[in-house]
Amino acid sequence: MYAMKYMNKLKCVERNEVRNVLKELQIMQNLEHPFLVNFWYSFQDEEDMFMVVDLLLGGDLRYHLQQNVHFSESTVKLYVCELALALGYLRSKHIIHRDIKPDNILLDEHGHVHLTDFNIAAIVKEDLKATSIAGTKPYMAPELFQTFEGSHPGYSFSVDWWSLGITAYELLRGQRPYVMRSSTPANEIVQIFHKVHPSYPAAWSLEMKSLLRKLLCIDVQKRISCLAELQELDYMSDVNWDTVLNKQLPPGFIPNRRRLNCDPTFELEEMILESKPLHKKKKRLARKTKDQGSDGSPQGYKQNHYLISDVQILYIYLDLILIKSSTSNSELQDFCLLCHTIMDRIVIVPTTYSGQS
Repeated sequence: MYAMKYMNKLKCVERNEVRNVLKELQIMQNLEHPFLVNFWYSFQDEEDMFMVVDLLLGGDLRYHLQQNVHFSESTVKLYVCELALALGYLRSKHIIHRDIKPDNILLDEHGHVHLTDFNIAAIVKEDLKATSIAGTKPYMAPELFQTFEGSHPGYSFSVDWWSLGITAYELLRGQRPYVMRSSTPANEIVQIFHKVHPSYPAAWSLEMKSLLRKLLCIDVQKRISCLAELQELDYMSDVNWDTVLNKQLPPGFIPNRRRLNCDPTFELEEMILESKPLHKKKKRLARKTKDQGSDGSPQGYKQNHYLISDVQILYIYLDLILIKSSTSNSELQDFCLLCHTIMDRIVIVPTTYSGQS
């Protein structure tokens, strides 16, 4: 079974999210790993872009934290191992995720973790640094904020390992080691890192505390920043990594298969507030077709406009968006330039597509 994610194209333009959406597609279409939410297919119709991905029914770790689930050390250790394998794979593809947090870690029905949401990921060559600031502040590494302040030359794959440490700490304790919010200014956060020292409950094993300290090391050079460094720890000496990769180690927490594993109130609100719900798309497009020419093509455009290349089809559609949303010419040109890199791999379905999968 698969899940289908859809995004309204006009809203993407209005919210200036086009670059992130296209970058996410570009990244995900080249990835496949047991501990990622894998991308399988994409297409679009007149209104929306669709992404078909793995269906994970176990909910995200944020939901389970909110349900006061107690994650044991052994469970968190397995999560760290599984996510570390995912990070090792991403590094081999020169990808920094930049937004590792419980919200972006989904569980399958057997309790194994899967990393999702690549819309702010970055592709960085091994010998180069990233300098743009992206992420969720409570999970962002110190060097990200130092880069923003100009006191650091940039950052690399180590930022994901810091985020992994914050996430593991939160799963064990139910709260993060540093108190900060998304609204906290960057300069205050830098001071927090230097003034506040995370506390580690006495009930935690010495090995787990040591692991977290090495993941949450402010000095990038001393922080665990790759899979090989994690595997060298004494704490990981009993781990059979092939067994982990093949999902042969049962997690200590298995989601209830009889539950929705998400907040139904939030999901219902999302459906109610959706201005153009997917289940009404067929009627909506039928009405639009009625207002168009008898051949189904928009008034003012010749039928042969739909017989040219996929990229040009998207350009025509974007020209319509330009008129509707008053998008600047420079933004449209920027969007079209990005399309060149991935449109050869996106399937464009006929404009009569009904929205059914």
